[in-house]
Amino acid sequence: MTVRRDFQEPARCRPDLVIGRAELVAAARDQLASGGSVLLHGPAGIGKSTVLRALDAEYAPSARTVLRCSATESESHLPFLALADLFGLVLDDVSGRLPVAQRTALESALTGRGESTLQRDGLALRLAVLSTLRALAAEGPVLIVADDLQWLDPASAELLGFAARRLGGTPVQLLCAVRTEGQEYDRHLRASPPDTVAVRLGPLNRTQISELLDHRGHAGLTRATVREIHRTSGGNPLFALELGRALAENPTPPRPGEPLPVPTSLRALVLSRLDMLSVEARRTLLVASAGARPTQALLHAAGRENAEAECAQAAELGLLATEPEGPAVRFAHPLISAALYAEAPAQERRAAHAALSTAASDPIERARHLALATTGTDPEVAARLAEAAAQARDRGAPSVAAQIRLLAARHTPGDNTPGPDERRLLAAEDATSAGEIDLAQDIAREVLTRATRPADRVRAWIIVIDSAGHTMTEVDAAFPHALADAGDDPRLLGLVHYQLAWRSLIVEGDFTEARQAAAHSAGLAAQGGDRRTELLALSLQAQVETLMGHPDAPATIKRALKEPQDPNVACHHNGAGSARFRWLVMSDQLAEARTTVTALLREVRRRGQVESEVHFLRGLAETELRSGHCGRALDLAREGLGLAHDSGIGETASAMLTSLAEASGGDVDRGLALAREAVEHAEQDGDTMYLSRALGALGYAQLVAGDPAGTVRSLRRVRELEQSLGITDPARGRWQGDLAEALVRVGEPAEAQDVIDVTREHALRLGRESVLAALDRAEALVRAARGDHETAATQLTSAQDRFAKLGHGLEEARAAFALASLRGRHSPAAYDEATRLFRRCRALPWLRQVDEAVSVPEPKPAVVPPAEPAALEGLAAMERQVASLVMEGATNREIAARLFISVKTVEATLTRVYRKLGIRSRVDIVRLAAGRRAH
Repeated sequence: MTVRRDFQEPARCRPDLVIGRAELVAAARDQLASGGSVLLHGPAGIGKSTVLRALDAEYAPSARTVLRCSATESESHLPFLALADLFGLVLDDVSGRLPVAQRTALESALTGRGESTLQRDGLALRLAVLSTLRALAAEGPVLIVADDLQWLDPASAELLGFAARRLGGTPVQLLCAVRTEGQEYDRHLRASPPDTVAVRLGPLNRTQISELLDHRGHAGLTRATVREIHRTSGGNPLFALELGRALAENPTPPRPGEPLPVPTSLRALVLSRLDMLSVEARRTLLVASAGARPTQALLHAAGRENAEAECAQAAELGLLATEPEGPAVRFAHPLISAALYAEAPAQERRAAHAALSTAASDPIERARHLALATTGTDPEVAARLAEAAAQARDRGAPSVAAQIRLLAARHTPGDNTPGPDERRLLAAEDATSAGEIDLAQDIAREVLTRATRPADRVRAWIIVIDSAGHTMTEVDAAFPHALADAGDDPRLLGLVHYQLAWRSLIVEGDFTEARQAAAHSAGLAAQGGDRRTELLALSLQAQVETLMGHPDAPATIKRALKEPQDPNVACHHNGAGSARFRWLVMSDQLAEARTTVTALLREVRRRGQVESEVHFLRGLAETELRSGHCGRALDLAREGLGLAHDSGIGETASAMLTSLAEASGGDVDRGLALAREAVEHAEQDGDTMYLSRALGALGYAQLVAGDPAGTVRSLRRVRELEQSLGITDPARGRWQGDLAEALVRVGEPAEAQDVIDVTREHALRLGRESVLAALDRAEALVRAARGDHETAATQLTSAQDRFAKLGHGLEEARAAFALASLRGRHSPAAYDEATRLFRRCRALPWLRQVDEAVSVPEPKPAVVPPAEPAALEGLAAMERQVASLVMEGATNREIAARLFISVKTVEATLTRVYRKLGIRSRVDIVRLAAGRRAH
């Protein structure tokens, strides 16, 4: 084996090495496992060497011989260097098996005796390389690992290509990587074995870049910074890591509006051709790099008279992308723009911004450039920036507004009204709306270090508390400080008590206390003339009352909807519109609920309110799921979960809702995993309210997965939690029917009936029609388990009709499925209706259950024995039924069909029977039956 000195220890396949490459690595792995070769290609820094080394570490141990080379640009002019790397240590082992002419030619090439070896002894040398590889392969598999093929010296590349094209049927594999742009890999592919698969590595997405940075020790970066790293790096992992390292080493982070600091290593990489530009062309590119959306017209307006010719020169050097039909001036890579800006002296940067402050057509852009061209404080500049920030927020760009407000604060004199801290707090509130929670917290804590005005301090504390979301226990210490700073000011106290109401709801799980605190906050806010906080507090009070099943909920919603309204509150996820939507869903008014939440979602997207967008995406997904549009619900839920992960907002709630959607219309295993993730996060956050919702989702997924025992465990916990929380409205989680159904399946019909009776009382009081229909469906299963099939069929038919009238498509299909299971013993065609309804809903997991039920053979009629052995008397009802049917010779599938349960449930029940009876198998149960007959 030959191993080059700088490549002796291939990197182990650490998880961070192949982030975002799972599918590509799997494709390469499959190709290598089948005996084929792999050519990895892509631009510089994209991760080719990383993936190559990971695959090398995995497959090298299975090869008899591993030949490695890793070329460099500085050595590419040296002939046969790569050949020496590959064959230097194996030549002695195989040279005796080569013909004399081939051996002489190969030794001459490897020892450097004569540069004209390839021209003089070309055929002999080519054959020598081929013969060497065949000789090595005769002893066992050979793996050639070659990195940076683009730097291979031409002589070695030609010889390796000659041999590779002729290695068919020989156990020699190539694992190579080459730097390419676009699709420029054909030349290297033609020089590879015929069975080579080309795998292109593309840029990573923002989530993958964030994960990579975390793994490499840059976990403290804000989401806004990660987003900027992703944009500047273009998704290139090497560039992203270098930018992250530069930020970590730079004690002063970039100011608002400024690009990221670009390390010298990357500047040299991307600006190597900059010296070939004229001075004026370089200035033109600097103006383009400072502009948000540079065009030829903008450059002309900024005083760059020869912009076209200078941009053409830059395009020829590969610094600009050539777009002859478009007006935009686009850099070939975002990093070129950032590096060019970072390389320029501060005075030249300010000059570029000054030119753009008058040339830009957008007033927000003009204000930003004016700020970056100005040094020191300037009240006029600050005022223009504040106006531009308000425009940005109105346009639905709160993230831009936050950055501009920070610029305004920097240029605001200390004695100005409004002051710099007030503008910083406005920036923090905009950052919260944009989902940049960590930026908001940083700004608020900075203000708290120096602010003395009670109003500023309380607002800062509220931002700290509000940005904690459902992890409010982490900011408990903020509440006493906020109350102390509020003093006896009713306006400030209203803000604090509004957050205390949320704390009572999320942390303590005390709905009564939360309702009272929200009402108190509304009263204080009204007294202080703070209509915004009053509306938010009334909306929270209404939502709590809705969840409690309190009779005042509709009246409180009306109060929250009265004029005057605050436009920001009207579409807020904690506003009156959201409270009304929740009430509509719980009241089975699905069409109006869909219209309401769709309008809310459209408005918050227009305003750029990310947290509200995440919330309303869940709301719309839930509405579609209730309506039986499982495919649409799944798409919305996945979109919301992705946005929640990207922003760090509402991840637990989004995972819970996506679990329901997956279990209904997607992948049940994925639904189970998401539900368990939501449960774990809710427990870690101390979020009692969402813990019950997450457990409800887990119970439902377990039911769909054929694990009724798991459903019972999960939903019993939900029942205990909701009893302790004081939740009496069964429409909040709608888990009661699923619990009753699962209890029937595990042989506990008495407990199932108790759940039904208790829930029905509350559902009747509140008029929850869909809940009552679900309870009737579950009660029909109880009746069927007790042998009253006729009444059960009547009840199921009624439940199906009621679900259809209410527009609950999935629940209608479930009722049809239960009815088909009841009648299927006599008519397999009974399943046709359930199949049609589930297919209409795109409820794929439920369709699979129907297919399984149809495939179960018709059980033979069995006579129920008049008496059971004494040994069975200690078993639960379901266990006795299963044991009795085993005694009659029924198979597990036949028992499942008879008792309307899954085969897995039969198997689990039998395991319990064996344990309780002290036996080992079905044979022992049959022996009990034989013993009974003998007596």
